[in-house]
Amino acid sequence: MRRTPGTLHTVVTGLLATAVASAGLLTAGAGAAHAAGIPSVHGAANSLPAHVYAPYFEAYNGDDPATLSAESGAKYLTMAFIETAAAGSCTAYWNGDTTEPLSSATFGSSIAAIQRGGGTVIPSFGGYAADTTGTDIADSCTDVNAIAKVYESVFTTYHATRIDLDVEADSLSNTAGITRRNQAIAEVEAWGARTGHKVGFQYTLPSATTGLGATGVAVLQNAVQEHARIALVNAMTFDYYIGTAQEMGTDAVTAANGVYSQLAALYPWKSKSQLWESIGLTLMPGIDDFGAAETTTAADVNTVESFAAGHGLGALSIWALQRDNGGCPGTSGAGTCSGVAQDTWAFSHTLEHFTSNRWGAERHGF
Repeated sequence: MRRTPGTLHTVVTGLLATAVASAGLLTAGAGAAHAAGIPSVHGAANSLPAHVYAPYFEAYNGDDPATLSAESGAKYLTMAFIETAAAGSCTAYWNGDTTEPLSSATFGSSIAAIQRGGGTVIPSFGGYAADTTGTDIADSCTDVNAIAKVYESVFTTYHATRIDLDVEADSLSNTAGITRRNQAIAEVEAWGARTGHKVGFQYTLPSATTGLGATGVAVLQNAVQEHARIALVNAMTFDYYIGTAQEMGTDAVTAANGVYSQLAALYPWKSKSQLWESIGLTLMPGIDDFGAAETTTAADVNTVESFAAGHGLGALSIWALQRDNGGCPGTSGAGTCSGVAQDTWAFSHTLEHFTSNRWGAERHGF
């Protein structure tokens, strides 16, 4: 997904993501996080449900995540984005802004409030802007150990149980960055096993209506080669730019079926239910960047939620929570409204039913 002034978009073909297992941690940064009120129990209290609605939250828009979480009823947020301030750096910040370090001083109290309310956040690295400017941490930094330490610091500081890795655009052809990213994932997973912390990663990768593109599959193939365990692939089902009127609910379902077939080939040892649990879908509520021909309606959301619940998918999401209102009818690609007439939080109120205690504990990766 792309961050531009006031708006986030996806790559032309759409996006998809792998979602991960769990990860809540303690290290040197944990003391400050605990002082801010963040639970310090290795993330156990902050684990995600195995099947969860976790809308993206635009962390650069000046909104308070705890406030919007409470207002919308979305207990779990995917917070975008973390990136370096300049290409070549190994230091990451929220929004690539040097005044927003990865510390309890930045979003710490808000995340703690969400966690006290029974939810948690999924910090997200990358996004279109970072992936086209070389500021995704794995593209920017050539030291695998340093990348791993940044991931670990996010887990320990915020006691999250999952990290999202949004890899698209130029990052999909940066083979060195892809390898470094997967090597860092494997290193953090080994660290988690060694220290008793749960850790997890998810990918966001480009998708068409039929599933992943070849470059997205290659990212996952490299993950297998580097022994990086990936728990969930979350297909971003919008911004197809096909040029015709689309039935977005149907498109999301066909994308999910395509991803299932691709993952079945990549992970033949997984059962049918395990494969479905490793798939997520992200919708853009209302009119996407292409225009009115790609409009996700309330009926589409019901179709997707029903399919996801029936097949046991691992996650549903929207881009983004700040769009879930009817403030700009007829507008496409807006960052703060859906472009369609709707009640505020209408999409979230439908999709939040997907998160249910009946699903049990969070699953781990491949």
